Amino acid sequence: MSLRLHDTLSDQKLPFETAEPGHARIYVCGPTVYDYAHLGHVRCYVVYDVLVRHLRATGTRVTYVRNITDIDDKILARAKERGESPTELASRFAEAFHQDLARVGNLPPDIEPKVSEHLDEIRALVTRLIEGGHAYAVGGDVYFDVHSFKDYGKLSHRNLADLEAGASGRTESDDTGKKRHPADFALWKGASEGEVSWASPWGPGRPGWHIECSAMSMAHLGESFDLHGGGLDLVFPHHENEIAQSEAATGRCFATTWMHNGFVEVDKTKMSKSLGNFFTARDVYARVEPEAIRYFTMTVHYRAPLGLDWTLDDAGNVTGFPQFEEAERRVEYLYQTRQRLDQLPEDRITEDGTAPESLKLKAGLARTLDDDLNMPQALAQVAEFLKAVNELCDLASRKKGKAPLSSVTLARDGFAALEAELGLGMEEPRAILERIRDRRAATRGIEPGDIEERIEERRRARTDKDFARADEVRAELDALGVELHDSPDGTRWSMR
Repeated sequence: MSLRLHDTLSDQKLPFETAEPGHARIYVCGPTVYDYAHLGHVRCYVVYDVLVRHLRATGTRVTYVRNITDIDDKILARAKERGESPTELASRFAEAFHQDLARVGNLPPDIEPKVSEHLDEIRALVTRLIEGGHAYAVGGDVYFDVHSFKDYGKLSHRNLADLEAGASGRTESDDTGKKRHPADFALWKGASEGEVSWASPWGPGRPGWHIECSAMSMAHLGESFDLHGGGLDLVFPHHENEIAQSEAATGRCFATTWMHNGFVEVDKTKMSKSLGNFFTARDVYARVEPEAIRYFTMTVHYRAPLGLDWTLDDAGNVTGFPQFEEAERRVEYLYQTRQRLDQLPEDRITEDGTAPESLKLKAGLARTLDDDLNMPQALAQVAEFLKAVNELCDLASRKKGKAPLSSVTLARDGFAALEAELGLGMEEPRAILERIRDRRAATRGIEPGDIEERIEERRRARTDKDFARADEVRAELDALGVELHDSPDGTRWSMR
């Protein structure tokens, strides 16, 4: 395997090596399902989707585990606010999360454990830590003793002596009086009277946030696995605490490689629900094609922040997302190019001729993504590839023009690689191009049926050899931002 990834633990770009040759076992922290997914979630899970796609495309078997946190203080609080059961609320938002990621082109994980289905494993792991002297129970709560793990802080490169109180960061109550050390974190939280709770040897309560992922990852990937991923905000305390409790319990390396993606930022501030500066994926899907959002997330290296801008009217209403709109135009160009290739007549393909290097996308993508998933560079290669495919189609469309079979084959292989490696170009071209066109028309108050009537008027004028009127219709449509594309099969239209 030639893949190299930046490992957060060593802070170096290292070869990605798996314990079992040819089989990568990957765990990525999933969502806490108390609301709809926002663009930060989309960016995160596109990154790991590309990682999994790339590994599989280059011949590695992957077991991809991504959890659902369906027991959490935020879920309990939101369910109480809305007067519904936590289980129903979490289930509803989990299904919405699945829909939102599918629309942006993500593959489902191989295994998707839920906290509610792994309480036995969580209680067993907490018991193991208590028996090993790494955790202690007090007043119905159980805390991990950070001083019992000598390497605490190794992932985030923090000094235990400098850590502030309240390091667990996910509890509502002030529990510092129960802790031996301010950085100790909750493995089990005792419930107050009337709260939703689950039984345990320490009294009714609920799991702490960090113990959930250790228990679920070990249940499905073993005590030691190849890669653990998530957003940069999880390095501390979540992943730091996962390492401490897991390695304290097992005495083994928890995960060999640690991978973290950067934030989506608004005015250089992390987008998050807690700050209220976020857009849900669904907010933006209503304005641009979801694949455009996927494309945009790839324009910046996954470890760097992804800055987001939008436009407002005088009343402060969002009027557009220029970056997504530009990405949509690039996606549109991709599908237009693929459509041209698909419609290339067989009698225009010849056995003669050699293929240019710019059509060899499959090998180029593999090499580029091997270098720490360099998606911006991969998109640069895609741009050169699409240009070469269009030049190939231009060549074949000339009078007596021909396209070499070797070039056509490479072009088709390139689109297959684009889908396999990056998850781009997976839809039927006509469907997505018409969807983009009709959405743009609707924003300008243009009815597709009216455009079709004008195109028919132009067709009749041309049939009647009234070329002046035909040109007038075309000019009128052009003024509306409508572009006409004539072919032997008829006239199609698009919106600029």
